Amino acid sequence: MAFIADTLSRVKPSATISVTQKARDLKAQGRNIISLSVGEPDFDTPDNIKQAAIEAIQRGETKYPPVSGIVPLREAIAAKFKRENGLDYKPTQTIVCTGGKQVLFNAFLATLNPGDEVVIPAPYWVSYPDMVLLTGGTPVVVQTTMAHGFKLQAEDLERAITPRTKWVLLNSPSNPSGAAYTEAELKAVTDVLMRYPDVWVLTDDMYEHLVYGDFVFTTPAQIEPNLMDRTLTMNGVSKSYAMTGWRIGYAAGPEKLIKAMDMVQGQQTSGACTISQWASVEALNGPQHFIAERRNAFEVRRDLVVSMLNQAKDLVCPSPEGAFYVYPSCAGTIGKTAPSGKRIENDEDFVSELLEAEGVAAVHGAAFGSGPNFRISYATSNALLEEACAKIQRFTASLR
Repeated sequence: MAFIADTLSRVKPSATISVTQKARDLKAQGRNIISLSVGEPDFDTPDNIKQAAIEAIQRGETKYPPVSGIVPLREAIAAKFKRENGLDYKPTQTIVCTGGKQVLFNAFLATLNPGDEVVIPAPYWVSYPDMVLLTGGTPVVVQTTMAHGFKLQAEDLERAITPRTKWVLLNSPSNPSGAAYTEAELKAVTDVLMRYPDVWVLTDDMYEHLVYGDFVFTTPAQIEPNLMDRTLTMNGVSKSYAMTGWRIGYAAGPEKLIKAMDMVQGQQTSGACTISQWASVEALNGPQHFIAERRNAFEVRRDLVVSMLNQAKDLVCPSPEGAFYVYPSCAGTIGKTAPSGKRIENDEDFVSELLEAEGVAAVHGAAFGSGPNFRISYATSNALLEEACAKIQRFTASLR
């Protein structure tokens, strides 16, 4: 009798974590490695947020919190949704989890029955399909194209919906492509959803504040208020506030769903770390000016990377609307031979040979369900990005 559950045979380890680990291992062997594989701001958590955590410790806020989150944080979340998104949620319609991952996992565990389908546009964040599989559902992947800016088209969504569809999962701005939906593009999607009253929407807005130029962020419940009673709007403090390690994600939605997620979480981890929650209260309620300053820095980096990658032989790199990733096509390199003598058959070979030859770590597109592309995170210094892009240019020029 097999000891490990059959479910685990359906999922794979996170590709972004494995690439990052491989880069660490090579670094430990003395190689000069530039890792552009991890989706983490290089900025530090602002001092006022750290101070709020210290004060919470000194006040003795070190006991078990309520499962769904401390009241001040749930109030701050409701106020944030009202202030920034024009969405009216009561604090009882919010939940605080250990990172955005737990929000998604709780939602799927609380709602999916075997055979229920979740529509996921590709390229997608690596964890989405595996979370659906782990919670008993079936991921239905819908391919998007570079020509459409890696955004789900209304007609493709319509074709993907079946009587078994329970959720449509949207991520804007997107990890890995950085693509963000305009109001009109989102309206086309919500118009389709309005025709299917049993289909729910889970929107991952984690990169909300990282949009560039004059792009205006919107979220589905804002575009179509009639979807409010079947939308889970997910967000967190990780990216906007540079708080990845504090592990706080949050969401708002219909009370019956929030209660079901609370029940799951109560048997799983209980409430998220109290100190992190008090820090998050300060993040949401405190000064917000640094977000624009950091966004400007990311925009400069985006422009640098897009420009340099488009000068690399055989690469095509669209300029994304948001997040801190680019998702260039390496289709032009397929079939060529790397300096090692290995023939590049796919995007995984491309990133593997790039790491070997030049010490630049990126993540292959197949991990995100769409290729031949690769993802680069530009959440690092301009100097490192210039060096890495110059190495990528040298690598593509060396292919024969």
